[in-house]
Amino acid sequence: MPNSTYTSDIFELLNKGQFISSNTVDVDIQKLYNVIDADFDEFYDYFVKIKFVLERGDEYFYFSKKESKADLERKLEKALQWIDILDFLKTYDNSFGSGYRGFTASNILVRTTIDTDLRSKLESLGRITKKEKPLEIIEQLLKDLQSDRFIEIENKNYSSYKVLAAFDYLEKLVAAINIIEEETYEIPQ
Repeated sequence: MPNSTYTSDIFELLNKGQFISSNTVDVDIQKLYNVIDADFDEFYDYFVKIKFVLERGDEYFYFSKKESKADLERKLEKALQWIDILDFLKTYDNSFGSGYRGFTASNILVRTTIDTDLRSKLESLGRITKKEKPLEIIEQLLKDLQSDRFIEIENKNYSSYKVLAAFDYLEKLVAAINIIEEETYEIPQ
């Protein structure tokens, strides 16, 4: 059995669909990451017995499990939303990824006023956030990213954020999508 002192805390976070990342500034989450990393096999064996699969990403951990068709459809819908959000963030700054830091809702808002493509993508994200005003949409996106532990507040005074290692999960999700283009066959003359 893994270190039982932290097992319930780890389960509580991961069962909510959140991630435990190595580069968090939260010392409690860093401790959980280190505990899992040190005894990954024991935690894996423990959780798999209760039908949760502990997965190891590149500097982050998360749960996966077999899903019913309804749950799978719900997750696919969520994945489509994350694709739109990732597209927006990469349009904001192509280097947006794990370790990216110092950005604020205001920074993003300013860029949307000068970048029409970014503004258009932001407006379409209103359907996901159920918000209408640009700043409210951005704040809701950041709140959602924070609650899923893809980003966290790095500086409370400036409300600036840091992207956590788990963001790599979103990038790999999108990269794994393979679109097969139709081949056109030409008739030789």
